[in-house]
Formats: sequence, C-alpha cells, structure tokens
Amino acid sequence: MNSISSISVSGMAAAQTRFHTSAHNIANLQTDDFKRQQVEQTAESAGGVSTTLSRAEKSGNALEADVVAQLQAKNEFLANLSVFKTANKMQGALLDVKA
Repeated sequence: MNSISSISVSGMAAAQTRFHTSAHNIANLQTDDFKRQQVEQTAESAGGVSTTLSRAEKSGNALEADVVAQLQAKNEFLANLSVFKTANKMQGALLDVKA
C-alpha cells in the first residue's frame, strides 16, 4: 500500500491532467475537425489513481463539459493538497513526539 502522501500526489497529478486536457479542448474550440481529448481515471489497487488520454470518436466541442471539468479538477487538486499537507503535519508531529 502506498503512503498517504504518494496517493495524494497521484491525485494532484490526475487533477492537473484533467485541467490541462480541458484547457486544450477549450483552446481548440474553433479548430476545424478537432476531436476532443478525454481523460479516464482508474483507481490503482495499491492506492492512488492513474490517468489515460484518448480522443473522442467524433469531432466537435463540448464547452460546458470542459468548463465543468476545469472546476472539478481545481477542487480535486485542492482536496488532495489538503490531504498531503495534513499527512505531512501528522508525520512531523509523530517525529516530534518520538524525539
């Protein structure tokens, strides 16, 4: 099983991938025959998450979905950052008690 810190770091990386992908899709709204990128997240058995990118089968945009994806990515990143900070505080407190 991975540490809490490494699990939260994988969550932050997945959130960044989701955010960058939705920004890429928004930046290409006016591109002819553009096929949106899609992010698929998969839970890892030892903890954490992995991401894969794929292209939509049909060209076209989905601005609403991409804006929502950006908001979700922001909140996912902040939640994982909070977990990371808390884990570090707990680890520091544990080391202080033992010293």
